[in-house]
Amino acid sequence: MLEDDFTYVLRKALAGHQLAPAEAAARAGLPEPSVLALLRGTFCADTARKLAPVLGLNPPAFSGHVLYQPPPLALAQVRHLDLPFRGGQVNAWLVSAGAERVLFDSGQDARDLIGKLDHLPDRAFITHAHHDHTGALEHLLRAGVPVHAAGIPGTLAMKPGDAVCCGPFIVRACDLSGHAVPALGFHIDGLPAPVLVTGDALFAGSIGGCATPALYQQALRNLRAALAPLPDSTVLLPGHGPATTLAAERAANPFL
Repeated sequence: MLEDDFTYVLRKALAGHQLAPAEAAARAGLPEPSVLALLRGTFCADTARKLAPVLGLNPPAFSGHVLYQPPPLALAQVRHLDLPFRGGQVNAWLVSAGAERVLFDSGQDARDLIGKLDHLPDRAFITHAHHDHTGALEHLLRAGVPVHAAGIPGTLAMKPGDAVCCGPFIVRACDLSGHAVPALGFHIDGLPAPVLVTGDALFAGSIGGCATPALYQQALRNLRAALAPLPDSTVLLPGHGPATTLAAERAANPFL
């Protein structure tokens, strides 16, 4: 199930462009009630298609969003840890290769994370400092697990461009600030397919919410810059919702 349905995509795009529904409707040549109906959950592909250019969205992707589901995760080395968060869910990802077990993000509560693990990871990386991704951080640090992050006290400082060797694979950081500042994405090289852990910078079919229009634009710039050189085969591991692939997102994510 997607983290964001089409109503969330619309709300995030309107906020990012500082547009009221009436103004967006006028610019698209649509009656305001049709845009309000979309916001309230009544999907109309024609309305979505006409509204998309006003909001900088991909028209085919937005008009087809209601039907979108990404392909299933097909990397045996990656385990999805689906953890509870405020009546919904948040992701952590456990990557195993050889004897190395590396965790990406830690969920909201240490008890939930530990309940999913046979034993602690050898190393961990945190995408950003929001509590739903760092709730088990203190537990990991007390247990002596090396944790890499940007701007989080007690962790090993990491910045875009830095790389850490983790047994048979390498983790390289990139800048995905916008939803949070700072925020890192993590490229994983050395698995059967390239992988990017996106945190909340990208969800299947959407992006993370941004507090201001300036941060919205920053988020889009950083995300597009990080994705541009990557092959379609890249597996994307978001902070919420299902895993996806870059090929699927290039076709179906309205923000790309």
